[in-house]
Amino acid sequence: MAKISSSAYTTYRDAIEGLRLPLAFVDLDAFDANIAYVAATQKASGKTIRVASKSIRCIELLQRVFEIGGPAYRGILAFTVEEAAFLAKNGFDDIIVAYPSVQPSDLDLMVRLTREGSRLALVIDSRDQLEHMSRCGREADITLAACLDIDMSWRPLGKLAHLGIRRSPVRHSDEALNLFRYAAELPNVAIEAVMGYEAQIASVNDAVPGKRLMNSLLRLVKRRSMLELAQRRARIIDVLRTAGFDIKVINGGGSGSLVATGRDPSVTEVTAGSAFFAPGLFRHFYEVSFQPAAFFALQVARIPAPGMVTCQGGGYIASGETDLNKRPWPVMPPGLTYIGIEGAGEVQTPLVLPAACPALSVGDPVFFQHAKAGELCERFNSLHLLQDGRRTGEVATYRGAGMAFL
Repeated sequence: MAKISSSAYTTYRDAIEGLRLPLAFVDLDAFDANIAYVAATQKASGKTIRVASKSIRCIELLQRVFEIGGPAYRGILAFTVEEAAFLAKNGFDDIIVAYPSVQPSDLDLMVRLTREGSRLALVIDSRDQLEHMSRCGREADITLAACLDIDMSWRPLGKLAHLGIRRSPVRHSDEALNLFRYAAELPNVAIEAVMGYEAQIASVNDAVPGKRLMNSLLRLVKRRSMLELAQRRARIIDVLRTAGFDIKVINGGGSGSLVATGRDPSVTEVTAGSAFFAPGLFRHFYEVSFQPAAFFALQVARIPAPGMVTCQGGGYIASGETDLNKRPWPVMPPGLTYIGIEGAGEVQTPLVLPAACPALSVGDPVFFQHAKAGELCERFNSLHLLQDGRRTGEVATYRGAGMAFL
């Protein structure tokens, strides 16, 4: 990941002077650079890029990705049907909802969006899900589109080791073919796309400073995992096409695997989301490098002892397996560290200052990055926009627009 410049603290501090804290902001220079960089990763592959909206959660910034990125970007990977409806209302189209749902309200919404002309597909990985979609489509006399999710985890020791995440139970070509054939027998539902997320490649840092041996081991695991899943994905797609099924979209990867997944010839498009904000957990990849673009600022509320400050608020813990990396990352001034007994707290966050830290006074800002990308927007109603070192505007997050989807 590109480093935060030594002058960034004073630049950001001056840009937000006088504004209420805490606040969140996006450095548009870095954000735009990430848009261009992600597009460049697919210049040789010719793949288009589907934007993972859960990692941005702001209509104006999603629009900016497509406006600046141009034809390299096509489609959105949404996280709920309700979010897809919100996106469609705001002019977005070609949406894959990446997580299954059989709620009647969601399927009714699928019907409405499809009837209104939205290109929308809902991820499935079982017969039950297909049956729910078929029944709802039949009652409405409309065909609903589905996207088959395939397990892309790596199992080098069979069932004894599972490297990846637990999503779809569909792993092999015969299982995929059986679901495609079953869907073909059902009325008013059709599988039009296939996706597979290789989390063990896309979300694992493998260029962490000071971890040379571990980095080498992780890169080896990634290479072998990518080789296995690319071969398996190719077999699945070949079997489906040989059986006569027309697959319009084959989606793969995530921000950390843009290069590796882009080289897979069976994939028609890759996915990027966290790349645009480049949060704490997306700092250290070997094949890709993003510029930190999204931050939040807390005010120094107390100075409890020499060499320490206490900020107001800050306990914005990221989801997933609980570990220290899920805390917000204090990034400016550089070198700040947590006090182990408190960490990032609900109402206060004490920090130890490095020896070379510039003087901080009560009221001064301290800058953090959230460990993950879009979850930052669940804490703030708006994102301030900075460009060329100046504040240029403010845009609503999903939360600020009154929307909470999960």
